[in-house]
Formats: sequence, structure tokens, C-alpha cells
Amino acid sequence: MYKRINHGVQQESLHLDPTKMLCLIHLLLLLLPSIMSGLRLCPSSCLCYESSDLVDCRSQGLDQVPPSIPHGTWLLDLSGNRVREVHSDSFIGLWSLKFLLMSNNSMHALHPQSLSSLQFLERLDLSFNRLRWLPQDFTLHLSSLQELRLDHNLMQHVDSSSLRNCDNLRKLDLSYNRIRTIDIKAFNSLSRLRFLNLERNRLNMLKDGLMSWQQSLEVLLLSFNNISEIEAEALAPLRSLTLLGLQGNQLQHIKFKTFLKLQTISTHLQMSLNPWTCDCDLQRVFGKIQFVRHLHVEDYNAILCYAPPQQAGSTLASMDSQLCMAETASVLVITITVVLAVIGALVKAERTRKNKQAASDAESSDK
Repeated sequence: MYKRINHGVQQESLHLDPTKMLCLIHLLLLLLPSIMSGLRLCPSSCLCYESSDLVDCRSQGLDQVPPSIPHGTWLLDLSGNRVREVHSDSFIGLWSLKFLLMSNNSMHALHPQSLSSLQFLERLDLSFNRLRWLPQDFTLHLSSLQELRLDHNLMQHVDSSSLRNCDNLRKLDLSYNRIRTIDIKAFNSLSRLRFLNLERNRLNMLKDGLMSWQQSLEVLLLSFNNISEIEAEALAPLRSLTLLGLQGNQLQHIKFKTFLKLQTISTHLQMSLNPWTCDCDLQRVFGKIQFVRHLHVEDYNAILCYAPPQQAGSTLASMDSQLCMAETASVLVITITVVLAVIGALVKAERTRKNKQAASDAESSDK
């Protein structure tokens, strides 16, 4: 009798009320996010901040990108480690990542497709590494990228295919590399670029067409390269430029028309620390630039003469119009000298003619 009653109770307990079953399911659904959050993995050498989806792996001696990074991560900091390579599967599944910081590693290679899953990445910092080149598909899938830091690497060339599909890029830092050449179409897709830093490289010329699509560029830093020539149309497309840094290059002369083509509201120029040849032409060019309302030479008083030897070490500003006056005086002296020489030659010729005529007349009278 007892066994029958117990069996009956067990059977009744298996048949729960549908309303109670729905309440139980609803409760499980409510608790599921908390349960999953508690089970979410985090690399053992990193700190994972669940409330902000930030993963901090700084200065942990890592030699590769750690696995098990939470898929919801939006900021990943791997700076100060020993990561030498980024492989094609290093960031698989990190679709939410917006900030990737990998400065101060020993990175020398980015493999093809290594960043292909980071379509929502906005900032990428690869500074202070040992990168010599960029793969052709480097930015192929980085359509959301706004800031790219590649400064303090070992790059020697910027290829036309390395920076494709970066329509949203606003800031690009390529300073402190060894860049000698840049493909004429390397920046063609960077139509929204506002800041470009190419300081401390080995460029020797600013070519026509290199900045054809940079109408939005506001700051162009080219200081401390080996630039000795700026081609006539090189600056013409830069209609939003507010600062042009050309300090510490190899400029000896410049053409006024090159800078007059900067049709901007206001542009500040930094031109000192170049080996200027101070002559009347240079003084006239800077004089004209000073009279153009939207052009401002910030460091005009610091522009020093390198040649000729008698002017070396003097500031261009201190000479005022002396160079042109000296040149005018020199031209005047030369002109006077030539005129006197011509007059002397004419006088001599006339004397010779008269002497010959006198001798001829004397011979005629003797006969």
C-alpha cells in the first residue's frame, strides 16, 4: 500500500503545471547572461574588465597574441610585449574590436589576412616595432579605421596597395622610419586624411600628384628628411592645410609659385634649419610670401644662411634688402665696367683711325 502511494506521488511530481514550467524557463533565461559571463574565458596573463570589455595584456612578456580573448572585447592592449609576428588567425572572432594597441613589441611581420576580421577597428597602434614592409592587403578590410600609427619602425617604401580602402582614416603617423620612396598613388584612398606625419625619414623630393586626394589634410609634417626639391604642383591640392613642416631638410632655394598655389584660408610654414643659399632671389621669394595674406612663415627670424661663405650664419631677416642691393650694385658695377670698356675700345679705334688717316694724308702731301 505504501509503495503505491509513493509511486503515485512520484508520477504526479513529473507532471508539472504548464504555468510553473513557463516561469522556470523564464527564470533560466534571465540568469543565462550572468551564467555565461561567469564562464567567459580570459587569457591567464591578462586582465579582463567585463564591465567595459577591455583586455589588458601590457608588458607580460608575451611572444604571441594569446588565445581565448573574449569575443566581445572592444579594446585590446598588447603593448610592451615580445610579439614578433601576427598570423592570419591571431584575431579571428574579435568582431567587436575597436582599439588594438601593439606598440613596443619586436614585431617584424604582419601575415596576409592577419587583420581581415577587424572590420570595425577604429584605432591601430603598431609603433616602436621592427616592421620593414606592409602586406598588400594590410588595410583591405579596415574600412572603419580612423587612426593608424606606424612610427618608429624600419620601413623604406610605401606601396600603392598597402593603404587601400582606408576611406575613413583621419590620422596617419609614418615618422621615424627609413622611407626613401612613396608610390605616387599610395595615398589615393585617404581622401579624409587630416593629419600626416612623415618626419624623420629619408625623402628627397615632394612630387606632383602624391597629395592629389588630400583636400581635407590639415597638418603635413615633413621635417628632417632630405628634401631638396618641391615640384611645382605638389602642394596645389592641399586646400585645407593649416601647418606645413619643412624644417631640417636640404632646401637651398624655393619657388614662389609653388607656395602661391596653396589656396587655403591660413597656412603656417616652418622653414628653418635648411642649408639656404642667401641671394637676392631667395630674399625676394620670402618677401613675396610674407605679403601673401594666408601664408605665415612661423620661423622666418630663425632662417640662417648657409651660403655664400660671407653670409654663412647670418639670418635672412637681418639682411633686409641688402642682398638685392648688393646684387644691384654688383650688376651696376659690371654694367659700368662693360660700358667703360666699350667706350675705351671705341676711343682707341677712333684714335687708330685718325692716326691712319693722318699718316695717309702725310704720304699724299709728300708725293
